[in-house]
Amino acid sequence: MYTNKVLEHFYDPHNYGRMKNPDGVGEVGNPSCGDVLRLYIKVKNDKIIDIKFETLGCAAAIAVSSMTTDMVMGKTLNEALKIKKKDIADELGGLPEIKMHCSNLAEEALKLAIEDYQKKVKDKK
Repeated sequence: MYTNKVLEHFYDPHNYGRMKNPDGVGEVGNPSCGDVLRLYIKVKNDKIIDIKFETLGCAAAIAVSSMTTDMVMGKTLNEALKIKKKDIADELGGLPEIKMHCSNLAEEALKLAIEDYQKKVKDKK
C-alpha cells in the first residue's frame, strides 16, 4: 500500500518536534479522518532556515509532513509556496488515492505558516 519512501519517513520522520519561538506557524486538520498538522518555520533573509512539524495522524500524514520539511528547507518563501500536494506525493513515490488528502494538509499548513510569518513582519512595520 505504501512506498518504501513513505515508510522511511513514517518510521524515522525528519524535523519532527516543536520549535521554540517560531517565526511562523501553520495548523490544519481534517475533521473526516482526524489528522492534525502543525508546522513551524524560522525565516532569515526570506529563506526558511529551520522547519519542524508535529502531526497527529496516519502513516501517510506523518510521511507527508516529514517530506515537506525536507523539500522546503533552505528555500525562499516564494519557492516554498510553489510546492504543491502532487509534488510532495511524487517525492514520496506516490500515495494511495485514499490518502492524497494528507498531502493537502502539508501544502495548506506550509502556506499558513508563511502567511503567519508575513503578517508578523507586516505588523512590525
